[in-house]
Amino acid sequence: MDQQDGDYSGDFMVLRPDKGGMLDLFYLLFSSDLTKNNAVDCPIGTEIDKVGRRWAIFISLLLQKILLKLKKPMALVGSALEQWMNLLYENGSYWNLFSNIVKGKMRMPDKTKSTYRSAIGLIDTRVDLDKKIKTSDSRYNAALSIMAAKLAYENEASIETIVTHHWKMKFLGSYSFWNEYQGDYSTQAFMFCDKPTDAELIVVAFQGTEPFDAMQWRTDIDFSWYEIPNVGRVHLGFMKALGLQKTSVGWPKDIQTSAKPLAYYTIREKLRGALVENKNARVLITGHSLGGALAILFPAVLALHEEHNMLERLEGVYTFGQPRVGDKRLGEFVEGFLDKPKRRYFRFVYCNDVVPRVPFDDSVLSFKHFGKCLYYDSFYRGKVLSDEPNKNYFSVWTVIPKYMNAWWELIRSFLIGYVEGSDYAEGRLLRFARAVGLLIPGLPPHSPQDYVNSTRLGTPLVPEN
Repeated sequence: MDQQDGDYSGDFMVLRPDKGGMLDLFYLLFSSDLTKNNAVDCPIGTEIDKVGRRWAIFISLLLQKILLKLKKPMALVGSALEQWMNLLYENGSYWNLFSNIVKGKMRMPDKTKSTYRSAIGLIDTRVDLDKKIKTSDSRYNAALSIMAAKLAYENEASIETIVTHHWKMKFLGSYSFWNEYQGDYSTQAFMFCDKPTDAELIVVAFQGTEPFDAMQWRTDIDFSWYEIPNVGRVHLGFMKALGLQKTSVGWPKDIQTSAKPLAYYTIREKLRGALVENKNARVLITGHSLGGALAILFPAVLALHEEHNMLERLEGVYTFGQPRVGDKRLGEFVEGFLDKPKRRYFRFVYCNDVVPRVPFDDSVLSFKHFGKCLYYDSFYRGKVLSDEPNKNYFSVWTVIPKYMNAWWELIRSFLIGYVEGSDYAEGRLLRFARAVGLLIPGLPPHSPQDYVNSTRLGTPLVPEN
C-alpha cells in the first residue's frame, strides 16, 4: 500500500485516479474486492458488496480523472478571462480601454495590487458592508461572515485595503498554507478583528473553491474518507487541505516547527495570540464552498485536541454553499460542542446550489450534513430546515423546476438592480454565468452573490437555541 496516502487509522478509503487506469475503474463495477484495485487504497480485505456504492466510487473516480485532464486548460481559460476582465476593470470601460491604447496610457492589471480582483470578485464587485445592518441586528454576523468569505478569494493587498479602509476594522493577516498531498500552497485564509484595540469580534475566513481550479473541484467530488477514532469518518480531501499529516498519527495535537505552514496549526496559534491580546473578543469562523468545509472542520479538530478555552470563545461558525464533510458520527461529535448550550453552527444553502448536495447522502454512501439548514429560495425567502430540499440534486422530480428556476434567475438578473437598487445590479460576467445555468442549473447559484443577497434581502432567520 502507498504509505503516502494510506496509513491514517484502521478504517479509511482513498481514491487514487492518478494511480488507476480505466480498466481499474470498470473493474470496480464487477468486483467487490477493493484491495486488488490500483485506483483505491484501503485496508487489506476491504470489500464493498453493494453495486450502488461501487458505482458511486466509479463516478467519483471518472470525474476526477476528467478534471485532472482539464487542469491546465481550465487554469489557462480562467487566467485569460480574469486578466481580460481586470484589464477592463483597470481602464474603466471598453471605450476607455481603446482610448488609453491609442494614447499609450493603457493601465495593465497587476495581481499583487489592491485593485486586482479574482473571478469571484469580478462576478460580485461589492466590497462594502451593508450599512443598514447594524451590529445589534440579528443578521449582522451572517452578513459580515459572507462578505468575509467572499473577500477570502482576493489577494492580500486587496483584503487588507478593504478590511482597513472600507470596513474600518483591523487586518490581522492573510495566509497561504501548504498542502503536503498536492505539493502546493493551495489553502488560503485571513483574519481580522472589529477594532484596533479591545476587539469584541475576531473573524477567521477560509477561501473556497476557485471557479477555474480543477484540483479544488476534484476535492469537492472526491469520496475519499478516513476515520478519526471516537469521532467518525471525515472527508479526506478537506482534511488534507487543513493540514493532515502524512503519518500514521493523523492529527497530532502539536507538531515540530515546519518550514511550510499548515492551515490548522498556524491559524490555531494566530488565533490563540489574538485572543490573549483581546480579552473580551469572541470568534467567528466562516467560509464559502470548500472554505465552508474547512470552517466547520477547524473547530472539530480543536475539539479533538480538547482546546476548550478557544472553543468557549467561539461565537459561531457560518458556512455558505458548504459540501458535506463526514458521516453521522462526525455530526454528532460536532453538534456535541457547537449546539450546546446554544446553537453556534449556521449552514446557509441558496436554492439549487449543487455543492451543498455533494458528496451524495443516501443508503449507499456515508456522507451526511448535520445541524440545521438555513435555506433560501430564488426569491430570498428563508426557512430553517433539517436538510436542504432535493438533497442529492439529481432527483428526476426536480429536473423541470430546476430549469424553470434557472430561467427565472437569468430574468431576475436584469430586474433586480431596478427593484432593489444599484448595489444589487448584476454585470455581464454574472449574467453569462446565469446563461450557463440554463444548461447546468446548479452552478450559478453557488456564486457568493446570491448568498450576500440572502443575508441582506432575505427573511431574517434567527434559529431556535
